[in-house]
Amino acid sequence: MKATDILKDEHRHIERMLTVLEHASGRLLKGEKIPPEVFRDVIHFLRTFADKCHHAKEETLLFPAMVEKGFPREAGPVAVMLAEHEQGRAEVGAMNNALERYSADKADGVEELVAHAHRFIALLREHIGKEDNVLFAMADQHFSDDEQTTLLQDFKKVEGSGGACETKSELVALLKRLEREAGAR
Repeated sequence: MKATDILKDEHRHIERMLTVLEHASGRLLKGEKIPPEVFRDVIHFLRTFADKCHHAKEETLLFPAMVEKGFPREAGPVAVMLAEHEQGRAEVGAMNNALERYSADKADGVEELVAHAHRFIALLREHIGKEDNVLFAMADQHFSDDEQTTLLQDFKKVEGSGGACETKSELVALLKRLEREAGAR
């Protein structure tokens, strides 16, 4: 197993949550009243699992290791991934702001929430495709077996360090609950 295998596995969970978000926002757009808690839970998952665990491993371990191997940080694939992480954070923040308007029954909350959800979904699906099919393959080609082992050990340390990654199983359980409740599976 390689560190990139862990990231790819996490991508599958993130994609499943994107499907939940897509389904819930689509129902909202059709006029259904979706409990705000559904969107709060999705945002919690995205902020904790996708950002504080998954993106954090990329930003603090994988990308710096790639930079050490000669990939530029300010241009090329690493820079693109970092910029897209920031775009994703901005969309989740905007989604959260729109959720507050929706929760307060503001008329524009629904359209704003759905618009940010759809932008985020499109961004992340494309982003995941680039990482899975291009960036991770590039990383795997440039790391020796020893470097792969070290990176994997570093990932496992992060996952057991008491941070956001330590709650992965709870967040996956949240994902499964949301899939059932939203009828997204």
